[in-house]
Amino acid sequence: MSKYSKLMQFLKNMPDFVFDYLAVAYNGDSINTQIGYGMDIKVFLEYLKKYKFREIENIEDFTPGHMEEVTLRDLNTFTAYLREYETEITTLDGKKIKRIRKNDTLGINRKLSGVRGLFSYLYKNDLISQNVTDKVDFKKVHQKMKRPLTTQETIKLLDVIYNGERYYEGRDLAEYENRKQRDIALFTAYLGTGCRVSELVNIDIKDVSFETSSFIVKRKGGDEQEIFMPVQVENELLLYMEERIKNENAKDDAVFISRLGKRMSAQAVEKLLKKYCLTVGITDSDKTRPHALRRTFACNLIADGVDIKMVAELMGHKNIEVTHKYYTQYATEKRKEVMHNFNIQGSR
Repeated sequence: MSKYSKLMQFLKNMPDFVFDYLAVAYNGDSINTQIGYGMDIKVFLEYLKKYKFREIENIEDFTPGHMEEVTLRDLNTFTAYLREYETEITTLDGKKIKRIRKNDTLGINRKLSGVRGLFSYLYKNDLISQNVTDKVDFKKVHQKMKRPLTTQETIKLLDVIYNGERYYEGRDLAEYENRKQRDIALFTAYLGTGCRVSELVNIDIKDVSFETSSFIVKRKGGDEQEIFMPVQVENELLLYMEERIKNENAKDDAVFISRLGKRMSAQAVEKLLKKYCLTVGITDSDKTRPHALRRTFACNLIADGVDIKMVAELMGHKNIEVTHKYYTQYATEKRKEVMHNFNIQGSR
């Protein structure tokens, strides 16, 4: 079953106004994003069905009128409920199993965000008279600082990608050799352009132009952007494309394909990156995920003195505050450098 079919199957049991909201508000976003927010809204409706509208038998029976009756107290008790609650799932053989779900602060905020988005949609479309969710305070999230790859770690990672023959043997070596040029093109494109993994795996052959040294990606929200390639990225992608076009197993127009000829998934890229990282001793879980390469790209630009507004443009950030996170990470390294060279006794 395709992701779109799964989304339609999920929305079939949701109220019409939720179907309309997800179709309009998240048009252009990934199917996973739509399903994720749909699941968050479902949790909210199940809570209301259990504690406020007990007369409702099925979730699809909710109407905007019911949302009109939701109060600030309902939302505050829902926030408390999200810390730990019980759900019931039905297995393939028809058995009902109860599960305990828990959410940290980030998880609670995400679910509240989905609910707020729904109420905002209903209010803007005159389906409710007020948006009570505007009065809800989100919990403050204390985020862990995630570091980019160091120069030495980047060198190690590129070495195993380019020279895996020195690291692998047997079956691992055979698999590496079969995908070598693809992986070189994929990960140099990642490190050299800072694109999101979802953007890279969704590039089609028609999106690449070696005349303009660029390729087109679809950013979050559905906007397209032309990404210009550094020389090394362009050279490696050209070598891979010559190999890719001759691949008789290719089943679609994707640039980056799997061994079976299908478009690579983001999960496959993450699994591959983790293997390469662990091979050369990079074990920090934050650095073995694809976003670490995007983070490294941003921090390298800032270190090279590129204006933060340009960094935001290259990263596809609509909100420059998101880009400031990378500046903070870069500033940490600069503080370390300053303090390392600091002389307590002063200059003599």
